[in-house]
Amino acid sequence: MTTPLATPPARTLAGRKEWTAFTVLLLPLLLVSMDVSVLFFAMPAIGRDLEPTGTQQLWIFDSYAFALAGLLITMGALGDRIGRRRLLLAGAGAFGVASVFAAYAQSAEMLIAARAVLGLGGATLMPSTMALVRNMFHDDRQRSKAIGIWSGAMAGGIALGSVLGGLLLEHFWWGSAFLVNVPAMVLLLVLAPLLVPESKDPRPGRFDLPSVPLSIGAVIPVIYGVKEIAAEGLAPVPAACVAAGLLIGAAFVRRQRGRDDALISRELFRHRVFGAGVGINTLATFGMMGSAYFTTQYLQSVLGKGPLEAALWGAVPSVAVGCVAPLATVAGQRAPKAYVMAAGFVLAAAGYGLLAGAGTDSLALTLAGAAVIASGIVVVMALVSDMALGSAPPEKAGSAASLLETGQELGGALGMALFGSVGVAVYRRDMTGDLPADLPHGALDAARETLGGAAAVAARLPGRAGETVLAASHEAFTHGMNVAAAGGTAVLLLSAAVTVATLRRVRGA
Repeated sequence: MTTPLATPPARTLAGRKEWTAFTVLLLPLLLVSMDVSVLFFAMPAIGRDLEPTGTQQLWIFDSYAFALAGLLITMGALGDRIGRRRLLLAGAGAFGVASVFAAYAQSAEMLIAARAVLGLGGATLMPSTMALVRNMFHDDRQRSKAIGIWSGAMAGGIALGSVLGGLLLEHFWWGSAFLVNVPAMVLLLVLAPLLVPESKDPRPGRFDLPSVPLSIGAVIPVIYGVKEIAAEGLAPVPAACVAAGLLIGAAFVRRQRGRDDALISRELFRHRVFGAGVGINTLATFGMMGSAYFTTQYLQSVLGKGPLEAALWGAVPSVAVGCVAPLATVAGQRAPKAYVMAAGFVLAAAGYGLLAGAGTDSLALTLAGAAVIASGIVVVMALVSDMALGSAPPEKAGSAASLLETGQELGGALGMALFGSVGVAVYRRDMTGDLPADLPHGALDAARETLGGAAAVAARLPGRAGETVLAASHEAFTHGMNVAAAGGTAVLLLSAAVTVATLRRVRGA
């Protein structure tokens, strides 16, 4: 028995106005995805000016990610009720104002607060843009094409953020990395009311306010826990956070199943393709971020590239992504989407196979592997996002988009945690056996802990001793990347099989 996808009531073709509006909607998407990476190069200058503590430095990074991930479900449901364009405009205003406050922050606490508001703005912008696209394009082919471009722009924005951050910091102060958001947000506030049509649920019902803290409590502890496990290894506090998040998540799901005014409507799961789509999208982001954990460090710490040079090299795979995203849409229109997505997972697995063969001086091979991984994952994300949104009722598009993006946040955190933990375990094991035994005890511990610690130890040691430590750390890190990449190959091949098994009988898939 097959499961049909939901069909919009009208299949009118979108014209020039809709495509122009779609171009406007790419602005917030690019900026939110860029803001994930633009801070990487600004942090040393921020450290000199604001002198944050180690904990404050972590919160400068994490306050944005936690606010974004924790509020996605709430903002998606809110947009369905008050109007997605209205929420988009409110988010654009918040994002622009917070960018100014971040640029001129006079203390670490002020910057942390501004980054949290940026995350709140991002949580309104992301589901609103996808939900508006869902309701502007009623024709299946046009919607598939738009979401393919949307997925490519999101992936490219992360790479562009690193490059843009590096270029700005070459010529201006660190606040310029935030001020670049302001003109784009002003343009969005002017153009969106003129070009983007409003859409919302005609029968929204009450807003289930008690579910808001439950949804936040289900997401943030899990993401915090897996990030800490990735950075520090398995420990009681991060494990307890993950467990607490899962328990709160169970309570959240139970509440949603028993209420007609729930944040997440049961209508979304009437067609099993939506739930399967959220899971497959999470697996895709898992694969994408797992590779990013290694390639960014490999370019700088193993190959010795400077920050801007590493960012420019790291942007090379985005060229492949830009070419593949439209092709994925065409392939999905000519062949069963389940098999095209499975092919995307297999392609990404081949990219991990390339990373598994990289050595300590394999720039071309590493970039090729990253490009192949990104291309395969974008094929999956473009098609599965279109399938999931197409199966959701148009009036619930905001909630549907927020669930897809929450899955992406969780998948990214899990990918970095799992792949990072494997790499760290291999690194520490190799370094235990490869370091000279006559090193000072403190230096031994620092070099075995992280690649950065080994570089610092090597810089303090004279002559061949420093060279030996540095070479051993490069070998150990690369070996860890090879082992993790081999595991990534297996996970993505399994994901391909799951995709076919889950969606091959869905009519329209």
